[in-house]
Amino acid sequence: MKVLVVGGGGREHALVETLAASPLEPEMHAAPGNPGIGRIAQIVDIPSDDLISLRDYAKENEIDLTVVGPEDPLIGGIAEAFWEADLKVFGPSRAAARIEGSKVFAKELMKHAGVPTASFEAFDGEPAALAYLRRIGDYPVVVKADGAAGGKGVTVARSREEAENAVRASFGGKFGAAGERIVIEEHLEGREASVFVITDGHEMLPFLPAQDYKRIFDGDEGPNTGGMGSYSPLMWMEPATYAAILEDIIRPTIHQMSLIGAPYSGLLYAGVIVTGDGPKALEFNCRFGDPETQVLLPRMGSDLLELMIASEVGDLAGREITWSADKAVCVVLASEGYPDSSSSGDEISGLENIPTGVYIYHAGTEERDGKFYTAGGRVLNVVGTGPTIIEARARAYAAVEQIHFEGMLYRTDIALEAIELEDI
Repeated sequence: MKVLVVGGGGREHALVETLAASPLEPEMHAAPGNPGIGRIAQIVDIPSDDLISLRDYAKENEIDLTVVGPEDPLIGGIAEAFWEADLKVFGPSRAAARIEGSKVFAKELMKHAGVPTASFEAFDGEPAALAYLRRIGDYPVVVKADGAAGGKGVTVARSREEAENAVRASFGGKFGAAGERIVIEEHLEGREASVFVITDGHEMLPFLPAQDYKRIFDGDEGPNTGGMGSYSPLMWMEPATYAAILEDIIRPTIHQMSLIGAPYSGLLYAGVIVTGDGPKALEFNCRFGDPETQVLLPRMGSDLLELMIASEVGDLAGREITWSADKAVCVVLASEGYPDSSSSGDEISGLENIPTGVYIYHAGTEERDGKFYTAGGRVLNVVGTGPTIIEARARAYAAVEQIHFEGMLYRTDIALEAIELEDI
């Protein structure tokens, strides 16, 4: 069996490693991949947004299943391109991927499905949005670019001035086409969590929830990033709360997608917040989260490849996902200047002799003459695992201390609050 993974970040490295370990013994391919992925898969020099070349490669090489990591190819219609060539792909259609591709679409979908979420208004132009901000008196508010912006299109504005600046930045081209429409919504208070399910459009198999950290600095300070770390499981989330998320947020969303003629298959990601009024949906993504995937897949006991195939052919009924009792903590190592800019070409040392219980996933690296160098904003994901959060976290940070590159940036408080909640 041959499997192609599209993408080249830490999420894709985790996917390739997990899929390669399947009892089905797949031959792994990755486009464009990265040096870490290259140790376990055949690297294909095709960008993840070149849908036609990816389709042709899959056809010519008789790829049995293509797994799409990043959102842009899904939003751009890679699934349809592959289906038209009679190729199997794990991921939603272009119509279904609008759930991430358009915040306005997602909010309207939630409203019609009865999904609890923040109140909102959508705007197509700057003057109307600024006029709305002058009318309202309650701050903070949340300003979101309509399109996918790599996790950086959301501003929690504490004042009208900050909200106006976010509106002007979006309509001024900061996020390109993604910012040509915006959503301004109520700010919700509570604990946030990431929830994944595999679905075939009818049945769904939930993953365990995970926590991610979007802000660049300790204490959730500084600008939003693509994600600076994560951990799983969540000791603070009660089973009844998780059940409510699945039944009141995820299930009605999948049902509503079918009702509008855009049935959703693949991986559905819900960003949720547990408020004093119960859980509410913040956003949906049409793919695996990054870096949450990196703490979930090492804990997965089921065959992910088998489940992906079952999702693609509509055969999830009666299946379940099993999990290790181990905990996992991911620390992201970023390059100097991230998220506004990033340095590259700095040599990375300390990747040798990584201890048992630690996974290193490459995100933005390149390899020259057997040495690794930085090649992106988020460079490496260091994941520690162990029977407790304390041990998993200690392993992750011990490995971080071993690694070095010029300007290396990381948070020191990943999963810190989880230690206080852990019952050991």
